[in-house]
Amino acid sequence: MKVLVTGANGMLGKDLCPILEDAGMFVIETDINNLDITDDEAAMSIIEQTHPDMVIHCAAYTNVDKAEEDYETAEKINILGTENIAKACAKIDIPMVYISTDYVFDGTKTTPYTPLDDTKPLNNYGLTKLRGEEMVKKYCEKYYIARTSWLYGHHGKNFVETMINLSKTKKELLVVDDQIGCPTWTVELANGILHLLSKPFGTYHVCGSGSTSWCGFAKEIFKQTNIDVDVKPCTTDEFPRPAKRPHYSVMDNGGICRNWQVALHDYLALRDV
Repeated sequence: MKVLVTGANGMLGKDLCPILEDAGMFVIETDINNLDITDDEAAMSIIEQTHPDMVIHCAAYTNVDKAEEDYETAEKINILGTENIAKACAKIDIPMVYISTDYVFDGTKTTPYTPLDDTKPLNNYGLTKLRGEEMVKKYCEKYYIARTSWLYGHHGKNFVETMINLSKTKKELLVVDDQIGCPTWTVELANGILHLLSKPFGTYHVCGSGSTSWCGFAKEIFKQTNIDVDVKPCTTDEFPRPAKRPHYSVMDNGGICRNWQVALHDYLALRDV
């Protein structure tokens, strides 16, 4: 199978591409240097010329807080860019995999969200990703929407590395304890995407199993790394950010990914190699 990946140089893409290759696929790596997804002609041209069997669309605007002041750029990349890729996939009748987010939900539930639950984003990032989902559904008959959450990986800035770096200069950290979600390692998401390809087309939740708060996540990081830091819980109101986050964005992944603590252990083990 020949697979074209957008955003191949991103945190997810750098783990996804070798995993696809290990699974026997021929991977066409694209990023901003050779494909501007906001250029409809460029998107159509490269997909028509390479004619992959599938496109996995990882390219995205992911700065949640900055999207509050720069909606135009988030809209251009997450909505228009996704529309361009979806149109191209539809034209040559190939499946598209779109990476979405838990931030399409408003966090008012108290039980894990399923793919059938109503969406209601609280911030511009979540809104643009949801509109991206709508573009995929509008143009593609063959698609997988993979919603993920609290993503971290070895090839990009993430919460795990931020906590470890802060621990070098601070012995006490205040971490938000009233936002609950599912930490997800990029490798788990990549393997989950592979798993999706054997399932019927549709929308899925591809995130770490189980749930925790950011505070609980931080405590587990320090527990597994044997770093002595006093992690103290605080509220979202005590740590204001430009973008509003859902208080509860736990998603039911249907067993697609492993327990988040087990995955974190493997991430940290590889970090020291």
